[in-house]
Amino acid sequence: MVDTKYEFGLDSKGRLILIDEIHTPDSSRFWIKKTYKERFKKGLEPENFDKEFLRLWYAKRGYKGDGVPPKMSESLAIAVSKRYIQIYKKITGNKFKFDKRIPTAQIKKYL
Repeated sequence: MVDTKYEFGLDSKGRLILIDEIHTPDSSRFWIKKTYKERFKKGLEPENFDKEFLRLWYAKRGYKGDGVPPKMSESLAIAVSKRYIQIYKKITGNKFKFDKRIPTAQIKKYL
């Protein structure tokens, strides 16, 4: 991991608590160690397995986080899905299993 962000807040009793996910491709940048030095010498972006490519896609279209984002293309949505499946395999060492349950039913269960 190259860097990460932590988001904190206060609970109802004024205690400091962690309020967001940590050490994931959404909150951290991960660079591939074995290719880093070679790519750095060539002035290339480090090979990574985080969401930087997604941020760059939006930035190229002028979106910096404010206002309505441009619509994500189907090819980008597929690339993001594939990236997160690869990240899951890399971090856990397990094969990714697709969950075919309807997400809204799972979400409602916890509301």
